[in-house]
Amino acid sequence: MQPLVAPVAALAPEELVRTARHAVLAGIGEEGQRRLAAARVAVVGAGGLGSPALLALAAAGVGELVVIDDDVVELTNLQRQIAHRVQDVGTPKADSAARAVHDLAPHTRVRTIAEHLDEGNADRLLSGVDIVVDGSDTFATRRAVAAATEHAGVPLVWGAVQEWHGQVTVFWSRPPSARDAVVLGDLFPDGTEGDPPTCAMVGVLGALCIQVGGMLATEVVKLVTGAGDPLLGRIAVVDALRARVDDVPLRPREAVA
Repeated sequence: MQPLVAPVAALAPEELVRTARHAVLAGIGEEGQRRLAAARVAVVGAGGLGSPALLALAAAGVGELVVIDDDVVELTNLQRQIAHRVQDVGTPKADSAARAVHDLAPHTRVRTIAEHLDEGNADRLLSGVDIVVDGSDTFATRRAVAAATEHAGVPLVWGAVQEWHGQVTVFWSRPPSARDAVVLGDLFPDGTEGDPPTCAMVGVLGALCIQVGGMLATEVVKLVTGAGDPLLGRIAVVDALRARVDDVPLRPREAVA
């Protein structure tokens, strides 16, 4: 797949040193690193999935991160939401995540939005970005994010975790011509998601959140640089209890019909 983002002209000298291990990595290299520096990525939710994804994207040298979260840090979050610290309890998650990003990657610009994303404001909050990462935890928010990315035609890197299980995929309503469009409705047609229990009810493995959040960040890096094969048309299903990751085809409903 072709790279999604055109590269910046040059990296700052200290950023060249900080990201030097990417410069020798097949599939990224110096040009790919400049593409990452040009990328604008929105992350919806700075919680269990958004926290590790934000840290990994900042470490990778993404140029701009938009953090959308209207919640505050609670002590129970710290078992899995690794961007936050004990001293952040009671502060907005978007601000805490921005602090963590700045400490790790000072050249990454962070725009924080402490606003609840819904179908009425999703288009506005997600405008102007190259990729969206959905780390939210309600289907109302997921539907709103998916609709906005479908309208804008930008890729949506999507993940979910519950108990010992996780899922990661890429939705894209306007992919390159050689690839079929796959959207959230192909995985969850309207009205089929039911009422899944919250992690407060059934729990979630903190280490699994880090694993799945890292996979989300990896998909972003691949899309930006053109490296490898993104999870468009496939869904990675993670079973932490059996230490297994299965690759399941995900086709458009029209193609199945």
